[in-house]
Amino acid sequence: MIYVGLTGWGDHYSLYTDITNSNQKLETYAGFFPLVEVDSTYYAVLQQSTIEKWCNETPDNFKFIVKTHQFMTGHGDFRTSFNNIQELFEAYKHMLEPMVKRGKLAYILMQFPPWYDCNEKNINYIRLAKQMLYPLKVAIEFRHESWYKDKNKERTLQFLHDQNLIHTIVDEPQVGEGTVPFVNRVTDDNGFIRLHGRNNHGWLQMNRTREEWRNVRYLYDYNQQELEELKKSIEILSFKTNDIYIIFNNNSGGHAAGNALKLIDMLGIEYKNLAPKQLKLF
Repeated sequence: MIYVGLTGWGDHYSLYTDITNSNQKLETYAGFFPLVEVDSTYYAVLQQSTIEKWCNETPDNFKFIVKTHQFMTGHGDFRTSFNNIQELFEAYKHMLEPMVKRGKLAYILMQFPPWYDCNEKNINYIRLAKQMLYPLKVAIEFRHESWYKDKNKERTLQFLHDQNLIHTIVDEPQVGEGTVPFVNRVTDDNGFIRLHGRNNHGWLQMNRTREEWRNVRYLYDYNQQELEELKKSIEILSFKTNDIYIIFNNNSGGHAAGNALKLIDMLGIEYKNLAPKQLKLF
């Protein structure tokens, strides 16, 4: 099956023209897509009650991809909040128990930072993280080109395969060593594509504030030709996988939802058992 979804459900305003309560957003979102990526878990380990609430607001066959906490991928120092790294991993897994029990967790995403390059220390940490997250399924996203440079490309893919890790296929601007190419290869029965857009000018922070950067980094609208190219890549993957998960993250300008719905139409997909859509009275 091909699952298409978006990063988060809070900011896709084109989907929510008929709702009056912001608490209806996830339920409304689930009327359009069978999949969502959760990024709030990047900033905090949430209460199980929050996870349970999300499960209750979505259909039985709805799937979540959940991003790991920032401390788990070297974006911050875990010692500011946890006694040791194992405590962090255990708290994260505990958080997800309701989602696992309901069969709604597709897998979790470890998105490493642009400075996380290919070296023995970092490879060993991925092995350790995979062990601490067991039995959860894990996808790995790299953002440093060294993982795919020259001979490292095949070694990286073989490593992910040997570790039973999902290779995240990334579409993003190509602006130096802190970016990775689109490598349409799988290392697991699951194919995973994350689409960040191709805004070369906005990808790097440069002299922008974090707020200014957030507003432009994922500002991109995929055109028809680019979506056709993506469709071909997906068709190739379909011969090599059981399921393909596709996440549009190009939402600085609100384009993700429209691009995703267009791709669903181009692929000829008609999802069944989505959440009921809100009825218009007038």
